[in-house]
Amino acid sequence: MPHDHSHGHHLDPGAGDRRVMAAVAVNVLLTVAQIVGGIISGSMALIADAIHNFSDAISLIVAFVARRVGRRPADARMTFGYGRAEVVAALVNYTSLTVIALYLVYEGVARLIDPPEVQGWIVVILAGVALAVDAVTAALTYSMSKTSMNIRAAFLHNLADALSSLAVIVAGALIILYDWRLVDPIVTLGISAYILWHVGREILPVIRVLMLGSPVGTAREDVRRAIETTEGVVGVHHIHLWEIDEGRRSVEAHVVVTRLDSFPAIAERIKAMLRDRFGIGHSTLQPETPSTGCPDGG
Repeated sequence: MPHDHSHGHHLDPGAGDRRVMAAVAVNVLLTVAQIVGGIISGSMALIADAIHNFSDAISLIVAFVARRVGRRPADARMTFGYGRAEVVAALVNYTSLTVIALYLVYEGVARLIDPPEVQGWIVVILAGVALAVDAVTAALTYSMSKTSMNIRAAFLHNLADALSSLAVIVAGALIILYDWRLVDPIVTLGISAYILWHVGREILPVIRVLMLGSPVGTAREDVRRAIETTEGVVGVHHIHLWEIDEGRRSVEAHVVVTRLDSFPAIAERIKAMLRDRFGIGHSTLQPETPSTGCPDGG
């Protein structure tokens, strides 16, 4: 069964790792400052933003470890390699973020019932610092987010954090100007809702990869028709299309030809077409003839 492998690579992984760790450091420092400020000021919205920032730091640590593991070569235990470590890490990150968001919903509802005193100036100042740190973190991870599901999730989290920090600044300003204490739990619930919406949108591609779903934008029937129209192909069946990990698409299929001795040349044409048209770099093709194929084929 002719097959080929095409593996994606991260450019300058050492520099990428250093950027991730720098992003972790600034987020941890910010988290400590925001929690202390939230306790002093009495702002649950500020603590909510701090927890979200801390979740980003954890997410980046998990992403860092997954990047290192994912670069390990294939071996007897993991014959496709360790690239899916990043996909698994993304699932862990989104799951933990969901738990955090639900906790913030609980705290926000409790404070709606009994709104506490909040010192607005501390909230505004620390949220402003958070906004600056979010911008730095996003800058550190932007270029890597284009090629990594894990890092892309962290980058998008930081954009969400920036919006959260803006919301907290607005809440602090309203408290200073109008002593509207209810705005703090309302903003907390708004941040929680945004996090949950974000997770719900981003976790689906992760689950799709882990469930061996077909790549987004590539339909199995399109692949079937493309193979069937390749010169020398009589028919095709038992097509399975999936992603080994992010960036590595795979297909296997039973290809019916008139003569088995013509299959090597036909297979090369099919593989070239799959690479050029669908970005599928790993293909496994089973040759068959109309008289020797699968009983349920076609």
